[in-house]
Amino acid sequence: MSATLFRSSAVARSALRAGASKRAVSAASTSFIRGKATLPDLPYDFGALEPSISGKIMELHYKNHHQTYVNGYNAASEQLAAAESKQDIQAIIALQPLINFHGGGHINHSLFWENLAPSKKGGGGEPEGKLKTAIEASYKDFASFKTKFNAALAGIQGSGWAWLVKDNETGQVLIRTYANQDAVVGKFTPLLGIDAWEHAYYLQYQNRKAEYFSAVWDVINWKAVEGRLK
Repeated sequence: MSATLFRSSAVARSALRAGASKRAVSAASTSFIRGKATLPDLPYDFGALEPSISGKIMELHYKNHHQTYVNGYNAASEQLAAAESKQDIQAIIALQPLINFHGGGHINHSLFWENLAPSKKGGGGEPEGKLKTAIEASYKDFASFKTKFNAALAGIQGSGWAWLVKDNETGQVLIRTYANQDAVVGKFTPLLGIDAWEHAYYLQYQNRKAEYFSAVWDVINWKAVEGRLK
């Protein structure tokens, strides 16, 4: 899937310094349209993940929510470029939260779409190979890993994400939660992220978010996840 993330310009470098690391950016493939972030192409139809995720939720999530992050990032990037050209340090500092929030939302969702696949096209099941070995080394077995991951999702207060990440210093895989649209950066590489924002499930599951957390495992694209484990 083609996923446009960040420009290789002064604006992008400022955003990266503010928290969107090159490692997180490189976790998804990139394309460029006139130097701006754009929605990635989905490799499946909106309804292809049913019944785990309804087609209506996928359409709204992708076309409305993700597009909002793309628009917000592009707008903030243009404002940042103008502020940098004027050497307006106060404005540059004030724009960093917007860059981080919308840029993080774009990165997180681009990775999220890649995390998913229809059950008839490789979605669901269990990880294999080195990913399976890494998960078992940290969490004993896949069942224990899922239980702990779902507990992490349920423990998120408000909006956020749960991630399986790789610690780049130790090589160990870990479950971590991030608030709002904070991106996985620094010493960690994002492997698998599950969106715990209400917009990811409420239209279908209402307040039964535990059902969503359980159902989404049936459409996880483990090959994509393993591909990020290097």
